[in-house]
Amino acid sequence: MDRPGRKAPPLAYVITEPCINTKNAACVEVCPVDVIHPRPDEPEWETATMLYVDPVSCVDCGACEDACPVSAVFADDDVPEQWQHFIQVNADWYSNR
Repeated sequence: MDRPGRKAPPLAYVITEPCINTKNAACVEVCPVDVIHPRPDEPEWETATMLYVDPVSCVDCGACEDACPVSAVFADDDVPEQWQHFIQVNADWYSNR
C-alpha cells in the first residue's frame, strides 16, 4: 500500500504485477538465501496473491530474475515506470509481518 510521504527502503530486486495470481515458485527454489516469501510450504501461500523479496536480506545475486517464467522480477533500478509502486508493496509486506 502506498503511503504519502513514505519512501520504500532500497531493494535489490522487486517482484511486480506479472506475479499476481501466478505465484510460480521457480524464484523461491533458486534463491540461495531464502528471501522470497511466502514459500509453498508456508501458511501465507494460500492467501497471498503474489511473492515478495525481503528488502533487508536479499544479497543481490539476480537468480530470481533469471528464474521467473513471467518476467515479474526486476532489479530495483530497472522496474518499469508503471510498476514502480511495487517497490513499496514488497517493502510493506515485510514490514507488516
